[in-house]
Amino acid sequence: MLSQLNANRVYLACGSTDLRKSIDGLAALVQEGFGLDPFSPCLFVFCNRERNKLKILYWEHNGFWLFYRRLERGTFQWPLANHTPISVSTRELRWLLDGLALSQKQAHSKVTAQTVI
Repeated sequence: MLSQLNANRVYLACGSTDLRKSIDGLAALVQEGFGLDPFSPCLFVFCNRERNKLKILYWEHNGFWLFYRRLERGTFQWPLANHTPISVSTRELRWLLDGLALSQKQAHSKVTAQTVI
């Protein structure tokens, strides 16, 4: 579903966010806290303190989308708090959703060839 959206950018709210906030609360956080326009064609991604839930806010045409994802086990490798959002690519967002860290340079370790004598 996310791959079908025409988002120009993806912004991660580093650290934890109170996910009791709904569309209006998250849009106010984007505008007041981050100084960004919640009506821009961008994805704004928020994570809870336990790092097992995400909300994604997205404006399309005449209304907001609010996506919610909850992990049954494990946690998201979420960036630490620095009070400013960071911009990532949609590919990096997919890595986060799949449980990988942004600092990880590659998804899998290199495969080394073994020589047989």
